[in-house]
Amino acid sequence: MRTFLDRAWWVSLVVCAGCASGGAGPMQPPDGPPPPVPDAGPPDAAVPAPPFVPPEIDDARAPAYPLFTSDPYFSIWSFSDKLCESWPRHWTGAVNGMVAMIRVDGAAHRLMGLAPANVPCAEQTRVLVTPTRTIYELRVPGVEVRLSFLSAAFADDLDRLSRPVGYLTFEVRSADGVGHDVSLYFDNSAELAVNTPEQAVTWDTVQVDDLQVRRVGTTKQPVLGKRGDDLRIDWGYLHQIVPQRDGVSQVVLGHETARAAFAANGTLPLIDDTRKPRAANDDWPVIATAMHVPATTADWAANTVVLAYDDEYSIELMGRRLRPYWRRNGDDARALVRKAVADHDAILHEAQAFDAELVRDLVAVGGKPFMRLAVLSYRQAIAAHKLVAAADGTPLFFSKENFSNGCIATVDVTYPSAPLFLLLNPTLVKGMLTPVVDYASSSRWRFDFAPHDLGTYPLANGQVYGGGETSEENQMPVEESANLILLFGALAKAEGNADYAAAHWGLLEKWARYLESQGFDPASQLSTDDFAGHLAHNVNLSAKAIVALGAYAQLADRTGHAGEAARVRALADGFAAQWVTLASDGDHTRLAFDRPGTWSQKYNLVWDELLGLDLFPAAVTERELAHARARLDLYGLPLDNRAGYTKLDWTVWTATLTGKRDDFDALIAPLDRFLDATPDRVPLTDWYETGDARRSGFQARSVVGGVFLPMLYDDALWARWLARAGRPRP
Repeated sequence: MRTFLDRAWWVSLVVCAGCASGGAGPMQPPDGPPPPVPDAGPPDAAVPAPPFVPPEIDDARAPAYPLFTSDPYFSIWSFSDKLCESWPRHWTGAVNGMVAMIRVDGAAHRLMGLAPANVPCAEQTRVLVTPTRTIYELRVPGVEVRLSFLSAAFADDLDRLSRPVGYLTFEVRSADGVGHDVSLYFDNSAELAVNTPEQAVTWDTVQVDDLQVRRVGTTKQPVLGKRGDDLRIDWGYLHQIVPQRDGVSQVVLGHETARAAFAANGTLPLIDDTRKPRAANDDWPVIATAMHVPATTADWAANTVVLAYDDEYSIELMGRRLRPYWRRNGDDARALVRKAVADHDAILHEAQAFDAELVRDLVAVGGKPFMRLAVLSYRQAIAAHKLVAAADGTPLFFSKENFSNGCIATVDVTYPSAPLFLLLNPTLVKGMLTPVVDYASSSRWRFDFAPHDLGTYPLANGQVYGGGETSEENQMPVEESANLILLFGALAKAEGNADYAAAHWGLLEKWARYLESQGFDPASQLSTDDFAGHLAHNVNLSAKAIVALGAYAQLADRTGHAGEAARVRALADGFAAQWVTLASDGDHTRLAFDRPGTWSQKYNLVWDELLGLDLFPAAVTERELAHARARLDLYGLPLDNRAGYTKLDWTVWTATLTGKRDDFDALIAPLDRFLDATPDRVPLTDWYETGDARRSGFQARSVVGGVFLPMLYDDALWARWLARAGRPRP
């Protein structure tokens, strides 16, 4: 197989301990070892250098900035360029109030949040986003400040990945060569533990070793009591964790009392507010921490605050409540707190090395605009999932269809999300597939095609989309059947064997039979782009069915079904030849077989090359990309001729079809412009207008994991990433 995007250059990686903006240092080729990681020191000690940031990362604008990102409920973002010009928000847009301040020689400045209004904002000089971290650099008279938000978003470490934990590190140092008296402040409101601010909350202290830990949660604790899209969690407990030591104090108070006390004198009252329970919006109780940190003239002084959310139960699957994966061996909230604190240093070091290696490879594969898009997609794609444990401890990975319809384990969301997880840890792909195939094998699913979903998040108790379990109305039969077969094929390549396919062979065979009879010329039905409505004779959907049959034939061969492999391969070859003729519309292919003068993106063809199927001639994709480049709008390539909107993930897939760098760059450049221009300050949307960069719908969805698909074209690169997770080579 060819590697993606032929290139004849080395990508340099400059390692500069203490200079996040670049500098001189040793260079490595793309396939060399990861760069050395500077020692950042423990989380609450003086550190000799800034956190290591890959030099390819610059101060580029993001539609929204990830702060604490773990799962669909614990996912907090900044929706503005400057951290102190808006409230932090849940990905849905609901305020998740947090405030950070610094007090230098008696003068207070705000670092994050909108209160107190009479305290001025610090000057923010830049913000840097890496795959695992968001780093704000600020300045007040006499002192430099950094706020670093860190997530253990490591797909190859399921224990850490599953912990709903985020780290905020404050670093300060003198900017003028003079020592200063410095105190820091952080608070989070009870909004982080409620769905709506009218809900009653209570709080208490948790005794964990030499730590100060306070937690807040609702009084009613309706565990898994709601399902839907625009919802926040209202069960379990939000924990704030800081060291128990001189100069660090933690307390629960009304918001104005806590913030005004710190701004006035740099300290907090010593006694918790006793008026509880009360509504989260009744004098807005906050968990507040003050830290005295004398700045030196040479060293950065660091203090870390840890937030952890123990939801106790995360998902209901066919009536059974499932624990988060980190709880599978009996760990409780105290164990979560201990491990989160003990692992901070290792997580920070790993994050630095991981960021450097991933950024280096992203630039090597697709350039800086592609890297920027992938970096912004990384934590978002992961945080739109929840990792839980089945009864036997098996990891199950459930997506939430954010700001779409709230479905859980949606197959046509898993399909575009999968490239990120195929690259980093196929165990997570199996974690997405297993609940679906178990459901499809049950007596409850009576159709010959694959299901669309398992319910509405967080309740995976059976399909709710379209006709649900009772009717074929508004189903996606060709779409979902082909999606699952293709994912099984990609998983077999990643793992180096087809064992998972063999274990579910009856289902694959049934879905392949369905595609044989219904896939080549699909009847009027929905596809993954269901917002575009029903369409008959859909050429792109037909292409998906054909490559899925090719993938099935490949799986049949790998599982010892030689006769079936030969038969279906011949059928797929015949379908592909017919498709080339019937879909042709001069210099491109049509939207539908019966609609001359139309066109659409043919993103589903990527699997022909990725799986080595060789069903379609290269001339097809050459014509498609030439036509696509002529149809480009300012902010992207429209999805098809019917409207001006596009899908971000599909555009990246389409950009890879010829494997030519100039084609790829031509389609990626408008996406880069979109990131700069979109007026919608929300976590990355995947559905927007190509003419004005406005969001058409959707935000914070996991499908942006599909942005990583170009990485799968390079077998050697893919193998190196799989090796990190202890996986076989492809």
